[in-house]
Amino acid sequence: MPNTKSAKRKVKKVAKQAIINKFWKRRYKLAIKKMETLLQKNNKKEILSYYSKFQSELMKSAKKGAVKSKTASRKISKISKKIKNLKS
Repeated sequence: MPNTKSAKRKVKKVAKQAIINKFWKRRYKLAIKKMETLLQKNNKKEILSYYSKFQSELMKSAKKGAVKSKTASRKISKISKKIKNLKS
């Protein structure tokens, strides 16, 4: 247990931040899952309409610090490459 007043405040702050990180990490994962399902459906029109939102979600979560920006960029790059090689 924290003894000092500042340590008690820090515990509250860390708990709040953990909730925020969990929220953004979940949005990140959901965006990736949705894009993967769209890629499996092989519907290029649907994929391209969701792609900008997908990029936005990943970069937002990177900006908030839930994931590292290079990780988000790498995911976007891989998906972009898959879309480019998609036939339809």
